[in-house]
Amino acid sequence: MGLFNWFTQEVAIDLGTANTLIIHNDKVVVDEPSIVAFDRQTNKIIAIGRQAMQMEGKTHDNIRTVRPLKDGVIADFNAAEAMIKGMIRMLNGGKGWMFPSLRMVICIPSGITEVEKRAVRDSAEIAGAKEVYLIHEPMAAAVGIGIDVEEPMGNMIIDIGGGTTEIAVIALSGIVCDQSIRVAGDNFDSDIVNYIRRQHNIMIGDRTAEKIKIEVGAALPELSDPPADFAVQGRDLMTGVPKQITVSYTEIAHCLDKSISKIEEAILKALEITPPELSADIYQTGIYLTGGGALLRGLDKRVAAKTKLPVHVAEDPLRAVVRGTGIALKNIGSYKFLMQ
Repeated sequence: MGLFNWFTQEVAIDLGTANTLIIHNDKVVVDEPSIVAFDRQTNKIIAIGRQAMQMEGKTHDNIRTVRPLKDGVIADFNAAEAMIKGMIRMLNGGKGWMFPSLRMVICIPSGITEVEKRAVRDSAEIAGAKEVYLIHEPMAAAVGIGIDVEEPMGNMIIDIGGGTTEIAVIALSGIVCDQSIRVAGDNFDSDIVNYIRRQHNIMIGDRTAEKIKIEVGAALPELSDPPADFAVQGRDLMTGVPKQITVSYTEIAHCLDKSISKIEEAILKALEITPPELSADIYQTGIYLTGGGALLRGLDKRVAAKTKLPVHVAEDPLRAVVRGTGIALKNIGSYKFLMQ
């Protein structure tokens, strides 16, 4: 067994719709967009992660870019497997992989079906994992922001990722009640694309929409420290010529309003089905926001106004889930909520 342990590499993976992060030896070694570029003729992989991301929307007929995950689950099995393989190869700088066996902890959305769970496990095993453990994302996020999940104390976690928003109430190492909705960062991007097309008659790509969201995205039309207006280039639909316009955070706040309202509804629904004792705890501890969506300006204030509860944004919310997955990896024996 000692020898087996010697040859076992342990990795924690946050397989996200937008980004995939890998922790190895307590360090985040891979933090790349979840995207793969293939050659259409040979079906060989040309690029993975950031390189493939730069190709997205700019490819010719011979290259296709694929996002293997949609709404938090694997949509393209072969691409997912190729992506996991490629990212594990990045661990030791792309050199040959001399460790025959991998132990992986991968996090999955809480509203996932058995079939989708199986797809994650199978693609990890094909990529070379001997042991695969799964952990629910809200659980990993709670561990990652330093909450003691084994206590008989209720905590509410909202993880707004790229494909799904996970809302869960956690107590005694388990998820008591959860809501998983497929409204998250990707929806914000498509809202922005549609808004700019309708309002300004300009066609933009998803990458530009994401840039707008990061630069001037907001959940409230009035902010105390507003970001500067952002210049956007795209194709004018009237003339077909490239054109530049500027957008302000107020416009983006209005166009994201509907999607954020859906998230608020799900939060209220989760609070409704929470047992009363845990509701009392949440009144004291408040709500924790993690995931990339937590970085949206004013979102914490908006949720606080809606629920009348204190809302805390985790520090480095993008990495909260993968940090928690890394901690779970170290405590495989003692954490009961890891699924095999």
